[in-house]
Amino acid sequence: MNNEDELEADQLMDLIEEALGSANLSGIAAYARKLKAGELVSLIERLNETERAIVYRVLPKTLALEVFESLAPALQGELLEELNSEEVSSIFAKLDPDDRVGLLDELPAGVANRLLTGLSPKERGLTSEVLGYAQGSIGRRMSPEYISVKSTDSVSQALVKVKSKLQSAETIYTLPVVDSSRELVGVVSLRDLMRTPSRTKVSKVMAEPLMVNAGDDEEFAARTCSDLKVLALPVVDNEKRLVGILTVDDALRILEEEESEDAARSGGAEPLRRPYLSTPVFAIVRSRVIWLLVLAFGATFTVSVLGAFEAEIEQLVVLTLFVPLLIGLGGNTGNQAATTVTRALALQDVRTKDIWLVLFRELRVGALLGLLLGSIGLCLASAVFGVQIGTVIGLTLFAICTVAATVGGVMPLVGLALRADPAVFSNPFITTFVDATGLVIYFLIAKAVLGI
Repeated sequence: MNNEDELEADQLMDLIEEALGSANLSGIAAYARKLKAGELVSLIERLNETERAIVYRVLPKTLALEVFESLAPALQGELLEELNSEEVSSIFAKLDPDDRVGLLDELPAGVANRLLTGLSPKERGLTSEVLGYAQGSIGRRMSPEYISVKSTDSVSQALVKVKSKLQSAETIYTLPVVDSSRELVGVVSLRDLMRTPSRTKVSKVMAEPLMVNAGDDEEFAARTCSDLKVLALPVVDNEKRLVGILTVDDALRILEEEESEDAARSGGAEPLRRPYLSTPVFAIVRSRVIWLLVLAFGATFTVSVLGAFEAEIEQLVVLTLFVPLLIGLGGNTGNQAATTVTRALALQDVRTKDIWLVLFRELRVGALLGLLLGSIGLCLASAVFGVQIGTVIGLTLFAICTVAATVGGVMPLVGLALRADPAVFSNPFITTFVDATGLVIYFLIAKAVLGI
């Protein structure tokens, strides 16, 4: 999109917001129909509940469904509350089964049951199949609407199957190949089918299947799809029978959600799971307050350390001048290590069994950083406060950086081993830990060097 198009879209959004203020429905409809689906999603995410419903109602049916499918599940649920029962049932019936399941998780149980009951037996069966898998598993996010062909089919028979299910299938470009018992035996692309003689058996052109199990973690499955760079990935049960398919667009959506969650938790908050401007203030407060309370409790350890060394501080007040510098550098060093390893875990560059490799690597990294920063600290502090104070600062920086990097690198792996989110063991935890231990290291070194 060029700059002129972006400017035009922004102007149209502004005009729609003005028309909403004056209840100009015809103007809203005229402006809204000039926007693309993605632009309408951006607009709706900025509006309140009533305004969303007004804009949504004036959209053409095909565009309205496309917009609805692109909204976060939480916003979908809120929008449905503003629509009448007929509109809700119509929208719900047109969604794909995996999208329905995501929406059902956001709705009250009574509403969810009513919507499920209103579906056709076929659609209700497909949706219930996806609902049967545990939350967080890829079975919950896969699409059961796929086209499979048999290994014994001819190419012409396979193409007839594809044409007969064009409207309902999630994707047609990657086709799972099954045997008579529905066990996955291969995959074939539509391109290969179309360039192969019609009488050739599918078994002659299929490739070895790449697959994930329906019980696998959704992030693992999405990462696998992304790493393999495939358009779709078959999903199988424990008997290797085909049960669904994961498309690349759904995989990318999962990865985006997971990265947003990791980023939020690394910063000491819970993920909002919806656009920022459409999130109620109370929900934002709730996402942050728990972690702030946890961090405040952890900070009491820092206060306890300062109290324990109160006598030493009274003898040499200059020591307090360096406290913010030391704990700040230590916290940042630990956060860098934790963020790097958390990202490596997400990309499957490291696993829990690599904990000793990570520990030794971060120990060396921390020591080198500490040597560099400690040398600078030694020179600067010695020039201003004398060699003894400079020595304390230099040795403390070396020790704190070494400890912070080592602990910061290891804690995400410990978190994963305990089946906790590695991001939880990242920045907030490391900062609190390093504040307390860094001060202990600092004052112990000061006592040894200065003899206080």
